[in-house]
Amino acid sequence: MTDSPKTSTTNESNGFWGIWPAMLTPLDAQLNIDHDKFAAHALSLIGSGCGGVTLFGTTGEGPSFSTAERQEALEQLIAKGVPAERIIVSTSCAAVTDTLCLTRHAVQQGVHGCLVLPPFFFKGVSDEGILNAYVQIIEGVNRTDWRLYLYHIPQVIGVDLTSYVVSTLMARYPGLIAGIKDSSCDRAHSVAWAKAFMPPLTVYVGFEPDLPTLGNLGSTGAISGLANFIPRTVHRMVLQHQDVGTLQNAQRVDAVLNMLQPHSLMPALKSVMATLHQDTAWLRVRAPLVAMTTEAHGALAQQVRALALDPQQH
Repeated sequence: MTDSPKTSTTNESNGFWGIWPAMLTPLDAQLNIDHDKFAAHALSLIGSGCGGVTLFGTTGEGPSFSTAERQEALEQLIAKGVPAERIIVSTSCAAVTDTLCLTRHAVQQGVHGCLVLPPFFFKGVSDEGILNAYVQIIEGVNRTDWRLYLYHIPQVIGVDLTSYVVSTLMARYPGLIAGIKDSSCDRAHSVAWAKAFMPPLTVYVGFEPDLPTLGNLGSTGAISGLANFIPRTVHRMVLQHQDVGTLQNAQRVDAVLNMLQPHSLMPALKSVMATLHQDTAWLRVRAPLVAMTTEAHGALAQQVRALALDPQQH
């Protein structure tokens, strides 16, 4: 893949622009990826004005799928009409060799970029170990025509990505590191990183209530789980954060997050999708996650309907 001319999906720092939803991964009755539904969802989001889509992150249950499944899913999406340059792939795995395998494959497919966690099985590892892992991935890909997005979500994986690692990688591989997805849900941390690294990097937050704050600092997009079903609201939160309707957008996001808070997040997000699409197949999740029960889904569905969420409007 060669760098494309700057478009509405590419900003001045070579990162992405707009909302690239962290896609939920639909499953069939055998708990395999439903490729047709996956592609339809991606195309619907792009048709709703999203800059692109993001595969196999935390929201997409990425670590629950094998490298072969993730490679096939990417190839199927592209074959079914989703433009490769409008796809970011989380290639994160516990083993560096698996991450390298998925990253090479994604780059060969021509995707916009790869979102990569530090290796996450061992805890309490040093900055040197994390840096070595990224270096092995970058040197293993052995190309300069791709974008690496660093992924920070320590409360989930138990491994911290430090400023030292980020700045060292930036110095060693200028132009390759396109941005950071900071999903720490710590606004002060996100602001500190934005002030430290923007530009040339862009810091993108995963916690939707922080989007206007980062937008004011120059962030130009988001990888958002809520954007699976309220893409326009999330878009306005970061890219039209100074508009008079920002408070209303923030209130809608807060209402959705408050509704989801009592539940395990990914099964609950899938419950919302099942409600909005009137398709209970969306409830399926991969172990170790557990799908919402019929009773719990029914109760949450009532709350979803009360919010009157409409992906075509919100």
